[in-house]
Amino acid sequence: MSGLRAPLRLGTRASPLALAQAALVASAIDAEVELVRVRTSGDQPNSALEDKQRWVDRIEDALVAGEIDLAVHSAKDVPGTLADGLELIGAPQRADARDALCGAPSLAALASGARIGTSSLRRTAQLRALRDDIAVVAIAGNIDTRLRRLHDGSLDAVVLACAALGRLGRSGGAPLDELIPAVGQGTLAIEARSGDERVAAAISALRDSDTERALAAERALANALGANCHTPIGAHASVQADGTLELRAFVGRADGSRWLRDSHRGSDPVTLGETVAERLRSVGASEML
Repeated sequence: MSGLRAPLRLGTRASPLALAQAALVASAIDAEVELVRVRTSGDQPNSALEDKQRWVDRIEDALVAGEIDLAVHSAKDVPGTLADGLELIGAPQRADARDALCGAPSLAALASGARIGTSSLRRTAQLRALRDDIAVVAIAGNIDTRLRRLHDGSLDAVVLACAALGRLGRSGGAPLDELIPAVGQGTLAIEARSGDERVAAAISALRDSDTERALAAERALANALGANCHTPIGAHASVQADGTLELRAFVGRADGSRWLRDSHRGSDPVTLGETVAERLRSVGASEML
């Protein structure tokens, strides 16, 4: 088989959610695709890395080495800086970006003292800002592991991503419109070596310009604030009827004692993200971060 006809090797983590996401992308690519499972540092027990890089490091190594041709990530797991020679080359249409409450019909329906599980500092900060009478409990593990904590009665509710639940065929979560999602939540980001024309052509049909513009604005905000996985920030951009983007943002302390929200519109995604970051810094975001 010639190189031009060889399957495109699509790198992905091996978790059930990552494989489901990779399968969605593979099915939309205009080429034969071979899934390559890669074990990242984040998949290792007791990983020493504590930032987003742990979820993409070995996959990026494989891209740089030419062992895979492209990779698909949950965009919210992609750090602001990529490995040299790599770039995000596209994103399919975004799924529901909202958080979901599992175990109760709404946040208001939870009794005082209810125990809510989440692994996210962003969710923790917003939940505590909205309901200082509930107990937010840190939990870990995949989607099903977290849902078992709910079903065994050790938690009253858990907060997960609507997109993750949907991609795994899980139901029952109530969307939390009160919470601003994570940067890139609900979006799949495709990464490849810069200038790889074969990969760019193969994914061209699945790219969604609205999603890519929104992701660029959210990532620009996070980069301008110097955010990482330990930073309680939320950002969600959406395209308006006039073609502009509206970017909503949240910055807060994990204990819910202080927080900021902002919303702004603009045409250029990067400029919009940087503008909202500066607006937040001007009223104290840097001190909170």
